[in-house]
Order: sequence, then structure tokens, then C-alpha cells
Amino acid sequence: MRVSNLLTVKGRDVATISRERSVTDALATLKERGIGALIVTGASAPLVGILSERDVVRALAERGADALSMSVAELMSTDVTVCSEETTVTELMGLMTAQRIRHVPVVGDGHLVGMVSIGDVVKARLDELEHEKKDLLDYVSSW
Repeated sequence: MRVSNLLTVKGRDVATISRERSVTDALATLKERGIGALIVTGASAPLVGILSERDVVRALAERGADALSMSVAELMSTDVTVCSEETTVTELMGLMTAQRIRHVPVVGDGHLVGMVSIGDVVKARLDELEHEKKDLLDYVSSW
């Protein structure tokens, strides 16, 4: 299974935020959309960073409530790991595990085309295992 299959099921909508917005604005968007990360956009390139709940929690631990008035640019991660639609789910699981990340933007032809979370990967793998189980049970019961 490839990332393109995941995007077909979950959709290609990606929540974004401008680097100039406040962390409070970002948290409101995360809550409203029920997600754990936002792609940070800039004037050039499809993405300039990513801001996750983890980034905000770390900032709150270090700076206290002052972190909430900071700009997204001040807290975002700029070393963003991306994948393509051709990346396999197995490759993506390995990448997410090795780098200890939960959200991976999907980029194609220099454009942002989706976002995959660890929850999407786990759901896809569980669906795949359930399908394999059904096939095996059908095979065994046909004897």
C-alpha cells in the first residue's frame, strides 16, 4: 500500500497557518479541526515548517504562558520530513518510528498534496490486517 491510497481514503485537505500568526491562533485551529499539527506556509515553497502540539507543549514548559503570544514562526519545526505519494506505508512507518514524528506532509511536483498522521498509518495497517484475516478465514473454510 502506498501513501496515495491513504490520501484517497482520508482526503487531501491540509490545515495550514501563516508563520506570522500567534501560537494562540494555531491552538484554536488545532482544537477546531481536531488535529495535532499544522503546516506553516510562507511566501515561497509549499511549506516552511510544521507546528505540532508537541512543539507548543515544549514551549509552554520552557517559557510558560508567554509562549502563547509568540508567533508560529518562533516555535515551528523547520526541519520537516516529507514523503511522496509513492512512498509505501511500510517505509512511512519506519520513517515515523526512526524520527519519532507523528505527522508527515506529502509533497508532489513541488506542491503540498496531503498530510499523513500516525493515526492514518495505524488505521490503514489495521484495515490491511483485517482484510488478510478475512482472506485467510475464507481460504481455510473453503477446504
